[in-house]
Amino acid sequence: MISKGSLCDCLLHFGKEIMSRYKFCVFDFDLTLVDSSKAILKCYKHTLEKFGFAIPDDRVIYNTIGKTLTESFEILTKESDAEKIAQMRAEYVSKADEVMAKESVFYDDTLAMLQVLQCAGVKVGIVSTKYRYRIVDTFRCHTSSMPVDMIIGGEDVTLPKPDPQGLELMISKFGACKEDVLYIGDSYIDAQTARNAGVDFAAVTTGSTTASEFEKYPNIYIGSSLTDIFLHI
Repeated sequence: MISKGSLCDCLLHFGKEIMSRYKFCVFDFDLTLVDSSKAILKCYKHTLEKFGFAIPDDRVIYNTIGKTLTESFEILTKESDAEKIAQMRAEYVSKADEVMAKESVFYDDTLAMLQVLQCAGVKVGIVSTKYRYRIVDTFRCHTSSMPVDMIIGGEDVTLPKPDPQGLELMISKFGACKEDVLYIGDSYIDAQTARNAGVDFAAVTTGSTTASEFEKYPNIYIGSSLTDIFLHI
């Protein structure tokens, strides 16, 4: 049996191996670090029903995760009235305030992986279309620690992913060289974002984008989990 001390030593060595290639690991949030699908589906269904729209199949809603709320509601409702879309966004956010943090679940390896990276000296960031305060609330709801050095959320940018603005803002604030940065995400939108920013990308297939779809974009590895990715890069 491996002792707790030996396991910690192994994990630290693992983190140092990563740092030899990347000094900055930046993650998407939803479906990359957390399974928030249950809460997201609940918020969309609540909002669509309240505004009198038919509720589509769960998979149709699920496939919009990673887009902005405006884009998603336009896809799900075919609505073009900007004021109505804004009202729906506000209703979604209100419902999300109630359920999102507590009904989102970190993947089994997420917190340990982030801690290992930080202990090894790797800077850890999150760039997401989700509001920054919501990401912070999710950590606070489920753990006493938040092993993240910087968060760029939807309220911090004027252009959402796949525009590289958020990722480039983080790179600038870190004072990082792009060749030292790895971006990890679950969506083709994340792959496009990394490509647009000029940084390496690793894909995790915990979202709606398949491995074959990821193969269309530059990537260093396509894995089934964060652990799978970091064991192979």
